[in-house]
Amino acid sequence: MSNMNQLMKQAQQMQAKLMEAQNMLSELEIVGSAGGGMVTVTLNGKGEMKKVYIDAKLAAPEEIEIIEDLIVAAHNDAKAKVEAKMAEEMGNFMPAGMKLPF
Repeated sequence: MSNMNQLMKQAQQMQAKLMEAQNMLSELEIVGSAGGGMVTVTLNGKGEMKKVYIDAKLAAPEEIEIIEDLIVAAHNDAKAKVEAKMAEEMGNFMPAGMKLPF
């Protein structure tokens, strides 16, 4: 029975660390960019877009399609960084050799 209690205690500690990591990630702001910084997108750790910046040089009406493509590229860049950070943080508290899903 002692092993079961120890296992439950470890599971609770892992759950607390997971919640802490999720809270930290939700407060993160990660910026992705495209076009040499002419367009940037800021996402939180949940992948929600918070800000978009478009350089004034791109604001000409005939450039709208380019702007749209750059926004998509910048968003994808930031989202990939969020996912990499999440994977890194999750790996920091998982026991060696343990992989998700269980």
